[in-house]
Amino acid sequence: MLISGQSHPFKSLYKVGFTSSGLLKALDIVLYSNGGWSQDCSVPIMERALLHCDNVYNFKNLKCYGRVCKTNIQSMTAFRGFGIPQANLICEIVVEHVSSYLKVEPIELRQINLYQENDSTHFNQILINWHVPKMWNELIKSSEYYQRLEEVKRFNRENHYRKRGIAMNPTKLGLGFTRKHMYQAAALIHIYRDGTVLLTHGGTEMGQGLHVKTIQVASEILQIDINLIRISETATDKIPNASSTAGSLSSDLYGNATKFACQQINERLKSLREEFPEYNWFELISRAYYRRINLSAEGFYTTPHVEDVNFASYPYFTTGCACSEVEIDTLTGDFHILRTDILMDFGLSMNPNIDVGQIEGAFMQGVGMITMEEIIWGDEQHKWLEPGSLFTQGPGTYKIPSFNDVPINFRVSLFKNAPNPFAIFSSKGVGEPALTLSTTVFFAIKKAIESYRHDNGLTEYFTLNSPATCEKIRMACADDFTKEAVGEETYEKFQTNGSY
Repeated sequence: MLISGQSHPFKSLYKVGFTSSGLLKALDIVLYSNGGWSQDCSVPIMERALLHCDNVYNFKNLKCYGRVCKTNIQSMTAFRGFGIPQANLICEIVVEHVSSYLKVEPIELRQINLYQENDSTHFNQILINWHVPKMWNELIKSSEYYQRLEEVKRFNRENHYRKRGIAMNPTKLGLGFTRKHMYQAAALIHIYRDGTVLLTHGGTEMGQGLHVKTIQVASEILQIDINLIRISETATDKIPNASSTAGSLSSDLYGNATKFACQQINERLKSLREEFPEYNWFELISRAYYRRINLSAEGFYTTPHVEDVNFASYPYFTTGCACSEVEIDTLTGDFHILRTDILMDFGLSMNPNIDVGQIEGAFMQGVGMITMEEIIWGDEQHKWLEPGSLFTQGPGTYKIPSFNDVPINFRVSLFKNAPNPFAIFSSKGVGEPALTLSTTVFFAIKKAIESYRHDNGLTEYFTLNSPATCEKIRMACADDFTKEAVGEETYEKFQTNGSY
């Protein structure tokens, strides 16, 4: 069977082939992005999107094509995830469309099409240490998905103007870059006579905990208290030619560079440790100074296991699953996230406190992207704006998530006993992957809308464009009110096309 459709995170057109049992056989997809008047980062963003338009599903045959469109607005630049959140949402829309056509629960269709260990992606990378199927089953149990699904159905039967929806999605994100030369990092260690340590590396701290993790690495390798180590600000007069702090790979890169620098120091101190085994750290460093031992070292690291073949392969993938339940007010389009369960595979986490915080923050940033942060430009329909001018310029017109938008019941956990051999201390990169799990909120909202539409006799598949703002939610809840607002002719069009 074959169905086609379109979606609007970028703008995508797709055809998908599948069997009557729900096995996905083929996907032919074209992505279009609005690049503005200059390229900026739009081309590499499109590259990353094309590398992730399969999400975690084995389509058997996949053809993808991307085009960056030059338009009359300012150039577009990078956002957390770098094209992957959009590609992930598009892929999930395709799967959700198939499940609607087959009239099966989306969770069941997703489960039977998950990649398995040693499967190959559409860019020929073998999936190693692939835990998604196990994580998926684990989250179904811990989130009590099927029990809550029945409760959602019961709630929707008993309530007309308030509806609930529940959705569960997986994700994978390739850690790193699409160019091999960017997989390099350096770090500099200075140890002073009093035993204190100055660490400098080429990464940028932006709240993601990179400095803390590199200090942890130095503390572990040198076997000293973390309070003896301080970080010097990132600067090119200390560490030249640093790659972008991006791709969720910085802890791997600069952690390993720091490790190599510290190992050099340890090697120089080895003979002293053997000669004076009773010395503590401070006595050891003092003796090393008088013995004229070099107490400075540079560590340089290049990531193995990446190849230049059209695109660089990724060192590994960070994966996760999430389940979200929402409640919408069909008369206003307002919604609340009642509960979200997230399970992420971060290998052996270097710092669970940082990592859980990163999951929570990334998820909420994604919620903003797919439910409220709509950018509106002037065009012929906005007579008070010049074509190409931005309407959503400030807090009066552009909204981001607040405390009220956080899930009322927010449960985050890390997958256990899954060491990752390809990164520092068997961990995994953290920053971006959890953002893509916000798609669960989008599809839970759509399920809630679907329930209201069914109450009003509308059973056809409908398109809900991202971001799912209150206005779009309300207008998708088609009824007599929306008919009066848009007119009967437009209302009839919406029943068949799914959008006004």
